[in-house]
Amino acid sequence: MTARAIWKGELKVGTTKVPVKLYAALKDQSVRFHILEERSKTRVKQHMINPESGEEVANEEIQKGFEVDPGTFVILDEKELESLEPKATREIEVNNFVPPQAIAPEFYDRPYYLGPDGDQTAYFALAEALGKQEREGVAHWVMHKQPYVGALRAEGDHLLLFTLRSAEEVLSAKELPRPAGRAPDKKELSMAKQLVELLKGEFNPKDYQDEYRQRVMEFVEKKAKGRAPKLRLVRNKRQPASLDKILSKSIESLKKGKRAA
Repeated sequence: MTARAIWKGELKVGTTKVPVKLYAALKDQSVRFHILEERSKTRVKQHMINPESGEEVANEEIQKGFEVDPGTFVILDEKELESLEPKATREIEVNNFVPPQAIAPEFYDRPYYLGPDGDQTAYFALAEALGKQEREGVAHWVMHKQPYVGALRAEGDHLLLFTLRSAEEVLSAKELPRPAGRAPDKKELSMAKQLVELLKGEFNPKDYQDEYRQRVMEFVEKKAKGRAPKLRLVRNKRQPASLDKILSKSIESLKKGKRAA
């Protein structure tokens, strides 16, 4: 299937403007079920209900409120909300270029592809320059009434744009509980390093599939054909409590697998 653009604009770098199209880089493959009435097998609808009276609330009677204290709300109407929306623009403005390691992994959110929309020379020149200099552009733009900050990078011959989470959304590792208990001894550290060494390899996305989705789709397909497939229980393997036993078992298993291969 040919990719379809979901947004069009201009990539602005200094005084240079490059017309671009934005494409989704992800495809939602989540397993989704419809909610049906048991007797008629028809879809049921959700309605807004007053929890105290049990009566349905009509759309025109619904307001939006922000809770400032338990049970205390600030009510905002549609005109007030519209006045707070960011000014619409069609520019993705790159403010500066930083090394890739300057942006911590936890800030990356959703990826999009940027494709050329007319002037392909300027587009591919920028993609090549970004790739050779190993830099990422920090970009700002507004899309669908929502302001975004993103990271622009080269992906092969094309450009990839990640939305970035705000600083308020990302928790620092410093906020995690500090390690408690005894520190690992030399033997355990040595075995941990050996385990990492034995597991060295390349990342191949095709090796990692959504097994739950595959099981559900296989089951649905068989059941749709009138068969009643047997359900296989997914059991969790129990691990020994001792760290050195866990490491020893893992290393021995890996060594056996390499000898067999």
